[in-house]
Amino acid sequence: MYDCSHGAGSSQDPAAEPGPTPRRRHTVHRLAHNVPVNDLESLHALLTPEGRALLDEVRDTDPAQELAVATRLRRTHPAGLVSAALGQARLRQRAVAKFGAEDARRMFFTPNGVEQSTRASVATYRAESLRALGARSAADLCCGIGGDAIAFARAGIRVLAVDRDPLTCAAARANADALGLADLIEVREADVTEVDTAGYDAVFVDPARRSAGRGRIFDPEAYSPPLSWAVSAALGAPLGLLKIAPGIPHEAIPPEATAEWVSDGGDVKEAVLWFGPDVTPGARRATLLPAEADVYATPDTMLPDPEVRPVGRYLYEPDGAVIRAHLVAEVADDLDGGLIDPTIAYVTADELRPTPYATAYEITDRMPFNVKKLKALLRERGVGTLTVKKRGSAVEPEELRKKVKPQGPNAATVFLTRVAGAPTMLIGHPAR
Repeated sequence: MYDCSHGAGSSQDPAAEPGPTPRRRHTVHRLAHNVPVNDLESLHALLTPEGRALLDEVRDTDPAQELAVATRLRRTHPAGLVSAALGQARLRQRAVAKFGAEDARRMFFTPNGVEQSTRASVATYRAESLRALGARSAADLCCGIGGDAIAFARAGIRVLAVDRDPLTCAAARANADALGLADLIEVREADVTEVDTAGYDAVFVDPARRSAGRGRIFDPEAYSPPLSWAVSAALGAPLGLLKIAPGIPHEAIPPEATAEWVSDGGDVKEAVLWFGPDVTPGARRATLLPAEADVYATPDTMLPDPEVRPVGRYLYEPDGAVIRAHLVAEVADDLDGGLIDPTIAYVTADELRPTPYATAYEITDRMPFNVKKLKALLRERGVGTLTVKKRGSAVEPEELRKKVKPQGPNAATVFLTRVAGAPTMLIGHPAR
């Protein structure tokens, strides 16, 4: 049986190997007064009228005041319930960044559920894309606390949400109810490999990619359930979606899939494999939210690597989703640019062109890597606000910042990189 619960996490670990599923355990997080805050019994207590009233009371508690608030509330409420409420309030505060304040203050979270859940903007984009393909029902396998199921339901898609972990399922069920979506979301505690998904328009699989005690898993066959099983489940559905780690090697991507990398606000959030009759095998897509701009190429239209050119007036830093999708050549072609080095994903051009796919910088100086010369240049220019970016350099930005000790009213950006194989510093500022 596979424990795909996001309560166990969901990313990657080079040392992780496939093996028997460990006995299910719940992580226990504690407040200063040592009372558990995230067990199943505590969640059930929070769903009672007393628990909900207490959650409302502690909603805006400053973490620095938790102990004082707990001491006061324990005079009139059970200690475990107070601890659970304060712990849940803390999780809700953390969840605002992913779910927004309105949803986060009503939902129920586990610590790993907050960390591993799909960001609401990404889940909404995916749900709307799935509905546009005609899906009206979906099986969400390894559903976690229900982030994707919520987005599917809000798009009008009926959802079967499945997970093995009792606490995770209880949270998903409570979230569907709290957001008024219980009529569209059925939560089932089960091994996803034993669930019949026949009759659903789509199957979405989000395997656990973090092993308890080992950290992130790099081997896709060590996912729980393994990538091969998840691919089989996706291929067996009219529409199949499989969430994978953004850093997956391209050679591990099944040839039947279109692979999509999604960034939100410039940060790469996830990669998804799409399967189905409307999917072009071997295609790649980079989707940039919130603009929903995308770069797309099929095996027949993918461009060769851009030529290497001397550094021009402008340097473009492609979005991380573009880089992960290996679509830098398409962006460079759009910018009439080239690479500064065959192994570095910086595009250079002589003209400034607006693009949603890369951030543009105007380059004012280029020099071989030399900390003393850089320090002197920054002092001469009165640079006190220094942004350090690196690609192809072993030097850490904070280490360089300490050495050059920037001072002054002006700002600059320095790129630590390679140009035609040579360690180089490029100095400039965001293009206007």
